[in-house]
Amino acid sequence: MSYSIVEKGALNSLQYQVYFVGPDGGYVSPFHDIPLYASKEKKIFNMVVEVPRWTNAKMEISKEEKLNPIKQDIKKGKLRYINNCFPHHGYIWNYGAFPQTWENPKHIDAHTLQKGDNDPLDVCEIGYKVKKRGDVVQVKVLGVMALIDEGETDWKILAIDVKDPLADKLNGVKDIEEHMPGFLAATHEWFKIYKMPTGKPANQFAFEGKPKDREFALEIICQAHEQWNQLIHGKADPAGISCMCTSLKESKFVISKEDAAAVVHAAPPAAPAEDVPEMGLCKVMKMDYQPI
Repeated sequence: MSYSIVEKGALNSLQYQVYFVGPDGGYVSPFHDIPLYASKEKKIFNMVVEVPRWTNAKMEISKEEKLNPIKQDIKKGKLRYINNCFPHHGYIWNYGAFPQTWENPKHIDAHTLQKGDNDPLDVCEIGYKVKKRGDVVQVKVLGVMALIDEGETDWKILAIDVKDPLADKLNGVKDIEEHMPGFLAATHEWFKIYKMPTGKPANQFAFEGKPKDREFALEIICQAHEQWNQLIHGKADPAGISCMCTSLKESKFVISKEDAAAVVHAAPPAAPAEDVPEMGLCKVMKMDYQPI
């Protein structure tokens, strides 16, 4: 399946939104309409890229907005940017989410004994190529880390584009260490320190910060997919989440293509990007990604 995007508003502004267009030309929700599995038999998954590697804007699928466009996260009325933490620049992987997954905030995870974070599962794609915001990438799952973020379980799935030159050699976390030495340690360090420039303490982890392997990660994905199924079929409290979709005919939240188009057309028109703010010693560079 091929997907494209429509950008609304100006990049680096509160109005910026990225909507998704499905294979049939109609608008879709990246949260609900894009399938989790690209191939269930081969355990290949669709990943929605929210943040390209080496960029700083904290972009994410907006759970609350109709059709769930990608938007920049906001805190105290201001756009959020991730500080550059030496020696890293921005995000060190292509960062995004698995569609059709949800970490139920009322569910206490049996492994971490913490509640879910109310988001789709986060994914770190570790291949060599810098992706574009809004790309839908087919990935192989390699493992998972369990970040504990303010009393919530925030799983971080480790995956690689199936087309990456290393994809055939990587089948688990041991293979990452063998073929990409130091990358797991860098990932752990990044998640530990990335909030510290804003005055927050170092992040904590379950399992002593050690990644769990592929089979464990696949169990977490199945759990989050089932929790999403409960959500989209009205069996879990959405608590402000928009479940609007266009392809899931069995869902009570499905809307017509015409109604979906009306949502997108009502958004602010596309506009030139605004300037990126400077952030002291951890300045956010005035650059966007350069896909390879």
